[in-house]
Amino acid sequence: MNSMTFLIDIVFNTFLMIVILRVWLQLAKADFYNPMSQFVVKATNPILVPMRRFIPGFLGIDMAGVLLAIIVAAAKFGVKALVLGGAIDLISLAILSPLLVIKKAGLLLFWILLIRVILSWISQGGHPVEYVMSQLTEPMLAPIRRVLPALGGLDLSMLVVFIGLNFLNLLFNDVIGPVWGAL
Repeated sequence: MNSMTFLIDIVFNTFLMIVILRVWLQLAKADFYNPMSQFVVKATNPILVPMRRFIPGFLGIDMAGVLLAIIVAAAKFGVKALVLGGAIDLISLAILSPLLVIKKAGLLLFWILLIRVILSWISQGGHPVEYVMSQLTEPMLAPIRRVLPALGGLDLSMLVVFIGLNFLNLLFNDVIGPVWGAL
């Protein structure tokens, strides 16, 4: 069964991250004509467009996208329970699904920041993927740069975000317990 749960995790986590990225792209008002953005849009439009007829946005947040992310997380838990022969507990689904979305959003932020750091060392700039990653992360990094200036040409704003993400991860682990680590 490990092979099946591995495949379920890969498929659902990948699509969940694409949905989270779609919501994040809209929040950051990123360039939707970028090739990376177009991939995300084309992967999510078949489900999101019909959902938007019934679920409006709220304060600039694509609530249909947020709901889709929670549904994908719940589907992951439901499929895993069916494969493993367990029962599907709706209360657990209602609690664990938003927690999984939060954890995967933090993980996505971590990976995008890490890729952006690596690209800053080797890239000359101007790549479309690098541009979108910059659009996604600059709203978080710019306020930190205003408070913490560059020291000797080093931009420490990403390090501050990494420390903050690690702190939040440990805080959720302290508050929620081993369930957070198992997500």
